[in-house]
Amino acid sequence: MNEHNKRINIESELNRANDALKAAELLAQNDLCNDAVSKLYYVLLYCVRALLLLKGIEARSHEGALRMFGLHFIRKGLIEVSYSHIFSKMMKYREEADYNPHYYFTREDYAEYKKEVDEFSEMVSTYLKNAGFR
Repeated sequence: MNEHNKRINIESELNRANDALKAAELLAQNDLCNDAVSKLYYVLLYCVRALLLLKGIEARSHEGALRMFGLHFIRKGLIEVSYSHIFSKMMKYREEADYNPHYYFTREDYAEYKKEVDEFSEMVSTYLKNAGFR
């Protein structure tokens, strides 16, 4: 992957994250909180994929994105471990939201998780800016 393609792919992932956040907001406003929580996870996934692309890494799965994020950013001390916890927690909640018919998230849950997602997104934006992107 050359530098030009890397930039294009990173921008694409960030655009996908923005779209997922807009969708999450619309879903939450319409009391579709499980779907909104699921979309919040995708905001993080796309942000993580953008970070991984910085290093020329393309994750092939959700678990792969989490593993590569931990290996290339958390373990190396480039990003605080708390962000890995946010990502893995939201991954679990996405699975509950999508696959557990007895699990219901509330608007309060959504508001709490959105704060963490906003913090994560801001961290990614700052990281990318410091790396010469954006």
